Amino acid sequence: DTIGFDKDEIICCSGKTGEGVEDLLDAVIERVPAPKSDNNKLRALIFDSYFDPYKGVIILVRIVDGSIKVGDKIKLINSNATYEVLELGKHTPKEKKTNMLSSGEVGFLSASIKSITEVEVGDTICLESDEVEALPGYKPMKPMVFSGIYPVDSSKYNQLKEALLKLKLSDASLIFEPETSIALGFGFRCGFLGLLHLEIIQERLEREYNLDLVTTAPSVIYKVHKMNGEVIDLTNPTNLPDPSEIDYMEEPIVKAEIMVTSEYIGAIMELCQER
Repeated sequence: DTIGFDKDEIICCSGKTGEGVEDLLDAVIERVPAPKSDNNKLRALIFDSYFDPYKGVIILVRIVDGSIKVGDKIKLINSNATYEVLELGKHTPKEKKTNMLSSGEVGFLSASIKSITEVEVGDTICLESDEVEALPGYKPMKPMVFSGIYPVDSSKYNQLKEALLKLKLSDASLIFEPETSIALGFGFRCGFLGLLHLEIIQERLEREYNLDLVTTAPSVIYKVHKMNGEVIDLTNPTNLPDPSEIDYMEEPIVKAEIMVTSEYIGAIMELCQER
């Protein structure tokens, strides 16, 4: 009663031994209703994507309404880009090609998309000839930590740009824009969810794309209130206005209530003092 269902509904299963796995899968089919749609116009949600060097951008989609077939002309609502579907399929978990995906199904879509910037996680796909409302649900991620990333070899600027674009396909929370530094040359100002996210992206850029990078000290967003009433979201210290123009500044803080045992109090206090 305390966890919301009867003891008879509990299925004993183990991913390690395989016990009860078939019972669990049967229960999912019986207890979880299949998606239903009364709309015949195609609406598909992009929930992930990745780059294939031979096929271009591969989009992972959930078909919410209607159906999609190989040869259909489709449109990405946010970017207004149009393509012809060349390949459809499902992961089973291996790639299994199919000629059609219909409402309730999840699969992948290939349309020789070379422009990485036109594919956004959360965008809606429809037929080129249809006018439909975009699917709700996805909101843009809000980065909290900003840092500059520069190639050690300035000639690899374009290689860094291409690498960031490819990483953004599978990580919608990564944002970046071009930045120039007198000392470091051309690079990018990047936004991350946190310090761990920054370290992961930097490691992937160095390992997967063979880049030697220099990163600037990470900083948070400061709200600068100017004397004339203008408010600036400051992500780069070099863009700080003249002190005579600043009324006051705000920085993000964390308000947290922590319940810990005595053995962790020292570590928590030390962490707070560092911040």
